Amino acid sequence: MASVTSNIPAAGFSAKFSALMASISAGLVAYMERRTRSEQIAALQSKSDAELAKLGISREEIPAYVFRDLFYV
Repeated sequence: MASVTSNIPAAGFSAKFSALMASISAGLVAYMERRTRSEQIAALQSKSDAELAKLGISREEIPAYVFRDLFYV
């Protein structure tokens, strides 16, 4: 008697559930990155102009400074 086995992934519930969890995970990562940066902006905004000058930035440059890794200027 012959037996046939295949390794075809299930395209049913488990695949859809995995895709859902991946989407939720990506959304949480994006949210946490945004939150962290907004807190960094608030911290820099609370500094005096003299303290910002010591860091080498002006008040107008705070967003560009915080998001400098995302921009190629």
